[in-house]
Amino acid sequence: MANDTDTKPRTRTAPKVARPPLHKVILLNDDFTPREFVVRVLKAEFRITEDQAHRIMITAHTKGSCVVAVFTQEIAESKATRATEMARNEGFPLLFTTEPEE
Repeated sequence: MANDTDTKPRTRTAPKVARPPLHKVILLNDDFTPREFVVRVLKAEFRITEDQAHRIMITAHTKGSCVVAVFTQEIAESKATRATEMARNEGFPLLFTTEPEE
């Protein structure tokens, strides 16, 4: 009976797990939502400091929009939706959107 055992050591290849694509949450400026409310939403939904929230709000105010944070697509979309809904519930047109990070 022939013995077919290989004498070479077997190398195990670990599967490469692709990182999930990231998405940016973007704050869009509007001329109606009070600045204090924007800061409050940013702090509540994105768990950032008052200073960070103020800087993001001012950047969106002066440039028209500002990237708030980067997450996986599912998290980015849920945070953008919740933040926008917080504004709608208070009667403000504040809008957060998402887009893929390149």
